This record gives sequence, C-alpha cells and structure tokens, in this order.
Amino acid sequence: MKRLEVRSLRSCVSVRARPVTSPSWTSLQRWHVSISSTTTKSTLQSPQITPPASSRRHVPVCSTTTKSPPQKISFAVPVQQGFPSHQQDIDAEFKKYPPPLSIIPTTTLLRSLLMTYVLSSPHLVNLSLPLLAAIYHKDAFLLNPDRNPVLRFVVRKLFYDHFCAGENEWEVRETIVDVKGMGFHGVILGYAKETIVGQSTTASSESTKIKTTSASEQAILDWKEGTLRTLSMLGRGDFLAVKFTGAGPDVTEALAHNQPPPALMSSSLSEILAQARKQNTRVWIDAEQQIFQPTIDAWTLDLMKSYNTASDAMVYNTYQAYLKFTPEVLARHLRVAQGEGWTLGVKLVRGAYIAVERRDLIHDKIEDTHRAYDGIVDRLVKREFPGVEGFPNVQLMLASHNANSVARGYNTWKIRLEQNLPTIKMEIGQLQGMADEISCGLVQERLLGKGVGPRAFKCLCWGSVQECVNFLMRRVVENRGCLGRTEMWMSGLKGELWRRVKRG
Repeated sequence: MKRLEVRSLRSCVSVRARPVTSPSWTSLQRWHVSISSTTTKSTLQSPQITPPASSRRHVPVCSTTTKSPPQKISFAVPVQQGFPSHQQDIDAEFKKYPPPLSIIPTTTLLRSLLMTYVLSSPHLVNLSLPLLAAIYHKDAFLLNPDRNPVLRFVVRKLFYDHFCAGENEWEVRETIVDVKGMGFHGVILGYAKETIVGQSTTASSESTKIKTTSASEQAILDWKEGTLRTLSMLGRGDFLAVKFTGAGPDVTEALAHNQPPPALMSSSLSEILAQARKQNTRVWIDAEQQIFQPTIDAWTLDLMKSYNTASDAMVYNTYQAYLKFTPEVLARHLRVAQGEGWTLGVKLVRGAYIAVERRDLIHDKIEDTHRAYDGIVDRLVKREFPGVEGFPNVQLMLASHNANSVARGYNTWKIRLEQNLPTIKMEIGQLQGMADEISCGLVQERLLGKGVGPRAFKCLCWGSVQECVNFLMRRVVENRGCLGRTEMWMSGLKGELWRRVKRG
C-alpha cells in the first residue's frame, strides 16, 4: 500500500510516488487530501469574459441496443502518482495569485459558510428533509412556496439562493455572467421540472394526473418551451441539461415501458438539438430513476448517433457510478460508438437518487462506489476498458465533488499528456454551491498552467422555488451522506474568512 499526502502549498507538498515534471494543483493550497489505495490484481486484459464591474448577484464558485449478455467488470485503481515535490517553484507561482476562495464575495462566503454548517450537522439536516419532502408532496397553499410568500422567503433564503441560479431569465443570465466572470469556462444549465416516481408506484399511476390526450401533448409542448428558453440563456461551449421526465405523463409512460419517444416528443427533441447545434451549445441528458433509465439510455444513444461526429460530442449521456452494473452499461456503449464511428459523450457522476431507488441496485458500501468511480475515470483516461476492443473517441465530463476523485482523474490525465500517451478530452464540473474550493482551484490551476488544465464548469439549476424543491432535497441528501466532505469545505471557508479578517 502506498500513501499520497498533500499538505498546504504554503508549507510543503510531499509525494511518496513518482513526481511529475511540472507543477500540478498549485492553486489548491488549502486542500488536505489523503489518498491511499491498494494494488490488486486487475481483471483487465491490458491494462473571455471580464469580471462584472459590480458584484451584483455572485454565486459561490468558486433505437438500437446491443443485446449481448453483460459481463462482470471490476477495477483495480492504481496508486496515484501526480503531485509535485519542488516547493520553491510552487511558492514562486503561488505568490502571483490569491487563494482560490478569494474570488468569492464576502456576502456569498458568509452564506456558503452558513449553508455548509447546516449541511455538516446531522441534526439540522434531519430537520430540513421532512420540511422539503412535505413541500414537494403537498400542494396545499401553506406548503406551496410559489403560493405562500412566507414559506417562499424561508426556503429561498435558506436553500434556494445557495444552490439555484434563479427563478426567471433575468436572474439566471446575471448568475451566468458572474460565474464566467470569475474565470469558469462555462456553465451547465437545466430546468428543474421533473417527475419522481416512488418505489411503491408505477409510471402508469403518474399518467392519471393528466387524462386527456390534448393535456398530455400540452405537457410536452410546455417542456419544449421551457427547454428552448433555457437554451436561449446559454452560449458557445456551454451545456444544456435535459430531463426527459419533465415532459409529462406520455413521456414517463414510454420511458417506463421501453417504448420509442412519442411523436411529439421526438419532433421536440429534434427542434431542441437543431437549435443547440446552431449556437454551438452541447447537451447532456440527465440520469434518472432506474424505472426510466434503460429507455433514457436507448433514446440518448440514438441522439448521439445523429448528432455526435467522429471527432466531437454534442450529446452526452449520464452514468451513475453507485449502480453496480454501470461499468457493463458503459462498456456496451463504448462498443457501439467504436463500431459506428462516433464520439461517446460521458458525464460521470456518483448518483443522487439513493433515497428513492432500489437499494439492491446500488453498491453496498460507499467505498465500493468510490472505487467504481475512480476505476471508470482511470480506464477512460487511459483509453483502456474491459470488454472493449479498440477504443472510440470519448469526451468526459468528470462531475464530482470528491476532492480525491478530482485529483486522481486530473493527475492521471496530466501525466499522460506529459508523456505523450493517448488520452481523452476531459472537463470537470461541480454544482453551484458545492465544492467551491475545488472549483476555484481548478480555475486558478488553468491560469497557472497557461490553459493546459481541464476546463472548469459550474452546474446551475433554475425554476420556481416549488419546481426546484426535489433538486434541493437531493442536494441535502447527498451532503448528509458525505459529512466528512462538508466538514472539509467548512474548514476551507473558515480559513478564507479568517484570512479576510486578518487582512482587514
């Protein structure tokens, strides 16, 4: 077993592994990352936008399927070898730039500190979740924040403003300007409206909410209008995040029963994708519950065949590492892309539906999910994947708030570039209001590396407070399961606040 320890860049950076020849992660000076892994026998065969003059409203940033039977895929994650050991060079570079969190306005820093304190407290989280759940499942006046101004004020100030981009186009555009003005390459923007099906329900029961054909079609048209409205707020190189279930009962019925998209949904998707291509905006299809996901995968593969080229991905699919069978699904999609000659767009997440998902589909331990996530990233970056002969062109969005996973993926990718080894295009993204120290550090790392590092994105969600409630619930649940991570964020935010107090 080898252990890699990263301390503050102001004090020292020690590496018990082979050093890299150029600085890496120099801007993440407040990270205290300890990565250890065991080497086991693998089953693989081979292994500008100028910052705005006023701070205004800153955000804290920082139908063909392969029917071959699935095979069990496991990963042995290699020991990480990638942080620098030459301290004088790091100190010289560091003095040119302030700490990563220094780009956050003080008001936003204080709000982030308060929100992170809430998320790091099991008692406060346990009090918050029932409130959000009641708001989502009840439509009574008192429990609808879009109708009850008092409740709206509470939810908006406590949760919404921290995690969401805005309720209208003006607020969202202002948030996007602020994010890009801080140095982020772009944003991922999604409309919050979606459908959640409980474990004891079926998609067909959802369809009873809208009984007439005209009303069902209107739901698709409303979804298309909202998606095109979202797309109009984005620019070149940004991402449009799409949730199929937001299109209403006809679509959820088709998704649940492995059917092609309804004709109106198909034409709506064509219109959305045509506009995205026209304005050079990319599209990622969000993962949803497993009652829908196999059909989402099939629809998304069809879109990738139509819109992704041999050299570039316009459409990305989402893969959830906490699901036991994700490596097999990804291997199958890699084989399809390789055989048909188009680029596979991969957005890799850990997963956020554990509260409503079948538990037997998910890894038994969080450590298993970590190993699965890091193993998938490692194999994609090295262009080696079990069960895949040859390798298609792949573009990866490493969507993670886990500092260890981001560091591992970044360093593996950087080493391959330095050694002129084949690799893939990789970008890194985090949700608004989460992993600010990582996000801001990525921005500064790219500046220090003169544009060599992976491009950093912030993922934003917009919609009314009521529409965003389920999104907010997932953020609270996600942080409840990672108290150690939120405590690390808390430490970084406190350190930055203390630095500002001392500076005066």
